[in-house]
Amino acid sequence: MHELSICQSIMQQLEQIAKDNHADQIDSIYLQIGPLSGVEPELLKQAFPLAAAGSCASQASVHITVPPIRVHCEICGEESPATANRLLCGACGDYHTRVISGDEMLLNSVELTKRSEEMSYV
Repeated sequence: MHELSICQSIMQQLEQIAKDNHADQIDSIYLQIGPLSGVEPELLKQAFPLAAAGSCASQASVHITVPPIRVHCEICGEESPATANRLLCGACGDYHTRVISGDEMLLNSVELTKRSEEMSYV
């Protein structure tokens, strides 16, 4: 399960964010995981507690949004929705498309508790 190694990488980022913001605890993590990213959101959620054990994010909740797949047609210039197994232009039907949404994996934001007991958003 490569989701665990992805969670470990996310933890490195989270620990640096907590350090930079003088935070004691990470409360919530907001991720964006596209259907074409190669990451299974539910498996990532299950793996996160293992990667976060004993860290400042051990009690953090993980929130994941899944953006739609969208393509840009190199032939007609239109942008349209697509499906994972059919990356065709919705306007002209051509297959010369470029994925513009749906293949990303982003750490959108983090909610943390600072030493001053304030809730902070990064």
